[in-house]
Amino acid sequence: MSPASAQTGEATGYATQNGGTTGGAGGETVRATTGTEIHEALCNRASASTPIIIEVEGTINHGNTSKVSGDSCDTADDVIELKRISNVTIVGTGGGAVFDQLGIHVRESSNIIIQNVTVRNVKKSGSPTSNGGDAIGMESDVRNVWVDHVTLEASGGESEGYDGLFDMKNNTQYVTLSHSILRNSGRGGLVGSSESDRSNGYVTYHHNRFENLDSRAPLLRGGIGHMYSNHYVGIEKSGINSRAGARAKVENNYFEDSKDVLGTFYTDERGTWEVSGNIFDNVTWSSEGDENYPAGPDPQSTTSVSIPYSYELDDAGCVPGVLDQIAGAGKGNRVSDGNCEAEEPTDPPTDPEPEPTDPPTDPEPEPTDPPDGTNLSLGAGADGSSKASGTSYGNVVDGDMGTYWSPDGSTGRISVKWDSNATVSAINVREAAGAEGNIGSWRVVDHDSGAVLATGSGAGAITFDSTTLRKIDFVITSSNGTPRVAEFETYAG
Repeated sequence: MSPASAQTGEATGYATQNGGTTGGAGGETVRATTGTEIHEALCNRASASTPIIIEVEGTINHGNTSKVSGDSCDTADDVIELKRISNVTIVGTGGGAVFDQLGIHVRESSNIIIQNVTVRNVKKSGSPTSNGGDAIGMESDVRNVWVDHVTLEASGGESEGYDGLFDMKNNTQYVTLSHSILRNSGRGGLVGSSESDRSNGYVTYHHNRFENLDSRAPLLRGGIGHMYSNHYVGIEKSGINSRAGARAKVENNYFEDSKDVLGTFYTDERGTWEVSGNIFDNVTWSSEGDENYPAGPDPQSTTSVSIPYSYELDDAGCVPGVLDQIAGAGKGNRVSDGNCEAEEPTDPPTDPEPEPTDPPTDPEPEPTDPPDGTNLSLGAGADGSSKASGTSYGNVVDGDMGTYWSPDGSTGRISVKWDSNATVSAINVREAAGAEGNIGSWRVVDHDSGAVLATGSGAGAITFDSTTLRKIDFVITSSNGTPRVAEFETYAG
């Protein structure tokens, strides 16, 4: 099969939620044959959110991947850095794209597509190292990532210097991994870096082959995972590890020549699962004991999970055969038709629906005055994604317009949090003197659920449906200069 020459198909699974995942659709298409050229393409955009499709061909490695500077990027040597950006597609083309010993790092970014590439032998110890040893790693307020038709592989486990193939942590949500191969590693991937990191989730894994892995296929902490029509073969220690309150919907998968493919392992903080339509072929199960709670030998549902998107299940019995034809890089981005047959993908729309040019005759005015009532932020806590030197998260809740928080860059997150539930329906973001107008586009997010409460641009008063929460995020996704937030006020009405 000839590899795709451009982004093909449309996102599936949880990546279709929260506004959807379109990557760089509608933007300029740029060709890159080195990692430095990938960084240059990101840095040459008009802004950090300008859509772009980067077609990659050849081998990307340490020798050709250097840091590039610019207002629309934040890159580093020896790693493909997708940091504090949005609306980007990276797709393998021509003779194929191989990221050799070089990882892809997604941090504080949204609306990202990675398609038709191979990432191999990324190390966290030994030499050379990249991306903490993760083939693809996501962390810190990442939203809407679709990874499709990729091959992620290592050559051993932690003792050989490798870590995870597909990791997400620190508030990463709305991710889909589809039509891919993960193989020859000690660790497939995790969702949440510790038992307390439960802000991740809404992750879909479908039509993937998990092959010759010790564990983490995936390790799911505190979130919701949907695993359907995957092939698990040669899982040596544990497979889908639902723990720390996680809920997994596991349907129409083929588990073969493996051990403990579903359950809670290595902890007493248990998770749950809903199972249907799976085949267990030569799967062995350990006995239940301390920190070991296998779902088998007769897996039964312990929860129910409602899925908000439509999807097509292949029967588990045909999954190994159809994945031979469609999974991994270099398969022409072919997909299953839902009836165990491979078919060519459909191209996504090339021209996004245009924004309306004329406003309604009677538009509802944007709120300009601060909300009435008590500022709930006074006395509350604050944190964020980063802070520039000399600034503090707490400066946004101290009632003092002379102090401020500024991110370490042009975008970032500032949050207000309470020890118990608070009901909020309005906020007022006040910029510091001399920085008025610097804040560009933003979104307001219920931190715990990941629900987007409002989007827009510019500082000032923002209203939304009354929401009960314990932490609220103001996420700046673009700016016209360095943002400086003097006060992040919150109101009940």
